[in-house]
Amino acid sequence: MACALEIDRRTADEPQFPAVRAGAHWGQVLYREGDYLGATVNLAARLAAEAERHQVLTTAAVRKEAGRLPDVEFVPLGMRRLKGLSDQLEVFAARRGAGGTAGERLVDPVCGMELGAGEAAATLSLEGQEQAFCSQECLQRFVAAPERYRPVAHSRPRV
Repeated sequence: MACALEIDRRTADEPQFPAVRAGAHWGQVLYREGDYLGATVNLAARLAAEAERHQVLTTAAVRKEAGRLPDVEFVPLGMRRLKGLSDQLEVFAARRGAGGTAGERLVDPVCGMELGAGEAAATLSLEGQEQAFCSQECLQRFVAAPERYRPVAHSRPRV
């Protein structure tokens, strides 16, 4: 957990670095031909796919095994149904305690790149909402077909 949260912290400080999303589960794995396989790995991948920007999702098994890690808290998100699982699963968001969140960042609606203050290559005001773009190419794609891109003014807050 500490490693995943540190990776997120460090990448959030890098200009124009993609947002990290992670999932973790605890259990048995198979090691075959240089790769880890099995239900535990699949569940972790499903959690990562479900995660929002800068979010580390975990299961109750991880929470139990992690115990009381210093500066890490597990926020209950309730029961979730994940792709490929028949039963709902209790999910937690792992986060740094005491306000370990990154500053507010703009998100390019075309490519999803996060942009800090002053990093936008172009901006566009559409229906009263300011859109920021990492490049002229993303701006052109947006202008050509704005209905293809959901407006995303800011990244979602960390949970």
